[in-house]
Amino acid sequence: MEPRLDPFASPLIGKVFKHLIAANKPIADSTLPYAVQELVRMRASQINGCGACLDMHYKEAVHAGEDPVRLALVAAWRETDVFTDAERAALELAEEGTRLADAAGGVSDEVWENAAKHYDEEQMAALVSLISLINAFNRANVMIRQPGGGYQVGMYGH
Repeated sequence: MEPRLDPFASPLIGKVFKHLIAANKPIADSTLPYAVQELVRMRASQINGCGACLDMHYKEAVHAGEDPVRLALVAAWRETDVFTDAERAALELAEEGTRLADAAGGVSDEVWENAAKHYDEEQMAALVSLISLINAFNRANVMIRQPGGGYQVGMYGH
């Protein structure tokens, strides 16, 4: 698969991607656990069909010591016993925050309140920011057909 547009050759989208990458820094520096961050990125990327982001976040998570079995089970998190209640709440928030068009009301109060039982206000802010950013990356990568498979750990300063 050849990408329709090279985001690193286009001055405009290259600048936009640099800003999106920089916007991840406050999330990375937050108290939201790194494992939760990568699980959420992977779940949104699965829903959106973004191979490039799945490739990146799987490899980064494994490099950071995450269990590959847990990563392989993200798409079926409801049918497993490998995720904590807090991780499950974050995954559910990621799903509803990614599938906004599927529910007229957006994220339900029940899903929000469940996540808020496990995460403080700043961690909730980090989750909202993280879900928003990964969806932006997913949408751009899917539109330009950015292929997955060639990512190397640390390649984008992640």
